[in-house]
Amino acid sequence: MEVHWGERCQGYATAVGDDLVCVAMASHDPSLRVDDGLKELPWLSARLQDAQTVTTERGAVTGNRRLKRVWRGNVALIGDAAGTVDAITGEGLGLAFSQAVALAECIESGNLAPYQKEQRRLTLRPLLMARLMLTLDGRPRLQHRTLQAFQKYPEVFQRLLALHVGALPPQKLVWDGVTLGWGLITA
Repeated sequence: MEVHWGERCQGYATAVGDDLVCVAMASHDPSLRVDDGLKELPWLSARLQDAQTVTTERGAVTGNRRLKRVWRGNVALIGDAAGTVDAITGEGLGLAFSQAVALAECIESGNLAPYQKEQRRLTLRPLLMARLMLTLDGRPRLQHRTLQAFQKYPEVFQRLLALHVGALPPQKLVWDGVTLGWGLITA
């Protein structure tokens, strides 16, 4: 996945096949269309210059939302119905699938109560990563400094990606947080 920042938007490009790329835009401006957003992202726009559009443009509101309860009686919520994680994380479907597995285990045991705790555990990492990534939104100097720090300390970036996909526990990043903070100060 590639992430590109512009003045009014962020652009995301993700390979979804051998010759197919998903391009998404996120903006505070609900009237911004992909073509207008690409004008603010010249590097991404240049890479897509000869690409053919294969689907119509779609859009939706995105954000972080946590619910107090995700089950009651014999009814349980999964996916976006159980609360949302900002689209910037790319976690939507993966989170829904993980919740479905947890819910299936609770249904099998005949007790939905543990699902509440498991659903919270599953959404914690994506919510924290969304907040971290959204901290960069609308802060071009911080974006620039962050990219400089990642360039100087690529191992920190690699471990943050590992954290993002759940391959590394947060406790393993304490020193990386200090390193990244120092990188931001000295960039």
